[in-house]
Amino acid sequence: MTELEKIINYKFNDSKLLYRALSHSSFANESKSEGSNERLEFLGDAVLSIIVSDRIFRNYKQLPEGELTKIRASLVCEKSLFEFAKKIKLDEFIMLGKGEKLNHGNQRPSILSDAFEALIAAIYLDGGLESASKFVLSFVDEEIATNHIASYIDYKTNLQEIIQQNPEEKVEYVLVDESGPDHNKKFTIEVKLNGQTIGVGTAKSKKMAEQNAAKEALSMMGEK
Repeated sequence: MTELEKIINYKFNDSKLLYRALSHSSFANESKSEGSNERLEFLGDAVLSIIVSDRIFRNYKQLPEGELTKIRASLVCEKSLFEFAKKIKLDEFIMLGKGEKLNHGNQRPSILSDAFEALIAAIYLDGGLESASKFVLSFVDEEIATNHIASYIDYKTNLQEIIQQNPEEKVEYVLVDESGPDHNKKFTIEVKLNGQTIGVGTAKSKKMAEQNAAKEALSMMGEK
């Protein structure tokens, strides 16, 4: 447990919370310990949801509720939590019963993602919401920074909505460069406002190049 504390950069005041978070139900049943991590998993799920919801609500002010819901779902799903758990080598620390060990339960996404949520709850109970947020956001912010949620954001629509606030303004997308062989082309597109370039985007498709150009334009405007 001390080794795991070093990896997650958090020292527990109550080590029993960490022990419980790492105790799968199969281990708890066989060892007749005080309990498994299932209750902590329940709490961790809620804590994770509020931390992620708050982050994307504040960072993506232009997105409607439906899109925010999709982004949150992609960040807190079993697949994402499994990847987060692997990053901190949780598979090496989780305690399993003999049967689960033989079946390589420490590699099952459902077991590791549940344990990750239990760990969030343990940190929350031990150090409060600030400590839990620091832990969770170290993973979530990295996902956001690597464009994990880019596919959910329609930058062109967001830009158009801003431009439409002034009916006299005109926005257009212009292809300025096309290079590479047919199987690996690159397109560069400029987005222009009243003839003036406000953003440039390059991608392997015209559609994505337009999105990248709109994204740059929004950034120049001070929008997320």
